[in-house]
Amino acid sequence: MTILIHFHQSHSRTFKAYDTEHVRVHLTSEFPRVVSDTRFVALIPHMMVPLLASLQSLYRDGTGIRFIDSTSLEVWNPKRISGHRVFAVDARRGKTRMGWVFGFQLHLAVHDCGALLACCLTPGNVDDRTPVPQMGKRLRGKLFGDRGSISAPLAERLVEQGLQLITRLRKNMKYCRMHLSDKLLVRKRAMIETIIDQLKNISQIEHPRHRSPVNFVVHVIAGLIAYSHQDKKPGLHLNRHALLAA
Repeated sequence: MTILIHFHQSHSRTFKAYDTEHVRVHLTSEFPRVVSDTRFVALIPHMMVPLLASLQSLYRDGTGIRFIDSTSLEVWNPKRISGHRVFAVDARRGKTRMGWVFGFQLHLAVHDCGALLACCLTPGNVDDRTPVPQMGKRLRGKLFGDRGSISAPLAERLVEQGLQLITRLRKNMKYCRMHLSDKLLVRKRAMIETIIDQLKNISQIEHPRHRSPVNFVVHVIAGLIAYSHQDKKPGLHLNRHALLAA
């Protein structure tokens, strides 16, 4: 588990390079009986449950201000789907702002300090709003989403759970009065985009080199844990007392 998490903190592009150039060179005192690269890959699936438990233990709660968003995890070129076998059963073709993607959707909920509150992995063709009620079971307060989260039934269901869904309005929607502090916080949604960028470019949870669906899930979980252990996370640095007064 430690090696997997550290791999996602090391900026190495492949696990084999990380194993040969870092673990067997600099970490021999910490892991004197490290197994071969092939054996290690075979043992990765056994780490799914312990890593899931570790990730759940890292979930944090905050000031009542939460942001939610999703991002695509492409596992193969959508133009070559017919030749793909590893994720032929699990992955799906979905449409994003950047075009068509073959893979999965990672849904995240974070608070204003940048810590993870909940996450969910779905096929690429699942609507962004579908997993929100399940992710919001432990959450209370205000939940800020993008325009893709707009749904009256979803907002009503979240209110029953103790969550207020706040989004920007679409151009064809009627004007709705919003508190000034909520308007300002909606504009700060770029924070979660920064977190997603770090997950993809530092923790490297997205790449097309997977050879096992289980190993793919394990590496996504390890990447999320690696991000959770960062000393500095993107945050808004808000004044909690001022927000509560507002």
